[in-house]
Amino acid sequence: MKPNIAFVTGGYSAEAEISYKSALTIEKNIDTDKFCVYKIDITPQGWFYDAGNGKKLTVDRNDFSLTIDGKKLTFDAVLIGIHGTPGEDGRLQGYFDLTGLPYTSCDSATSALTFNKRYTVAVAAFAGIDVAKSVHIFKHSPVTPEQVLTQLSLPVFVKPNNGGSSIGMSKVNEAKDLAGALEKAFKEDDQVLVEEFIAGREFTIGVFKSTKGIITLPITEVKSKKDFFDYEAKYQGLSEEITPAQVDEAIAEKVRSTAKRVYELFNCRGVIRIDFIYNESKQAPYMLEINTVPGQSEASIVPQQVRAMGLTLKDFYSALIEDALERRSK
Repeated sequence: MKPNIAFVTGGYSAEAEISYKSALTIEKNIDTDKFCVYKIDITPQGWFYDAGNGKKLTVDRNDFSLTIDGKKLTFDAVLIGIHGTPGEDGRLQGYFDLTGLPYTSCDSATSALTFNKRYTVAVAAFAGIDVAKSVHIFKHSPVTPEQVLTQLSLPVFVKPNNGGSSIGMSKVNEAKDLAGALEKAFKEDDQVLVEEFIAGREFTIGVFKSTKGIITLPITEVKSKKDFFDYEAKYQGLSEEITPAQVDEAIAEKVRSTAKRVYELFNCRGVIRIDFIYNESKQAPYMLEINTVPGQSEASIVPQQVRAMGLTLKDFYSALIEDALERRSK
């Protein structure tokens, strides 16, 4: 019998919109000859399976099961396609750990840690990985723009500390603009990260674990048509993404080896995407952040890298699911 796979999409944050875009790509490329796939929509209103003909079935959250035509259906593994909370911040992973279901993403501890940008770079820096100098600000303990600029030099990036897709992010070149950028970021989160700008080329690389071990995908160089790689650049065509990147092998190897080191350091699972700035003067890649549920839409980078490696998305998603299923068998 084919394993039953729950493909979860949706979410509770503004990134649900991106989750649904990813879902279109994933659904088209899951190998239904190998797996019986059930798409589960996780929303603030409830967890549902679309059974067709406008009929939605509610998921039994006691054991993450469905009842279809009077018969109980359970799952063998979960393919997580939710960006933002609760699929990328460890909450859903903790729930699946309690129910004993394996899943395709990082575990709850790693997901929670890497969802917090400041804690991620702090751990990376402690392990000797180059990161930007930064300041972590909490809404309950306000810090003035002047206080921030006593610790950091302009230009800086201001971003919500928890979240993705560059929502609420700004680049600040002048001191007078910092207050507005902080206000914008605090609308998305009660924690904000302010980071010094690092000059250099922006690279991003997918890394995943299959039954064959840790594999790095081809590197992508990102060239934004805007001042930085923001939401519009990512999702509205205002960037140039060169896959594979046209880069000297010595630089590429530094990025690949650092990416593998990060994957191991944070005990990652499934596919992640790591963003770097390669600083020429330091001749080193600076890690920006880790995306533990990277986008899978037609505009997303990981699908580009998978194709550039000569893999099909069908084979790629099968490798992720099979890795999760192997954990269930242990």
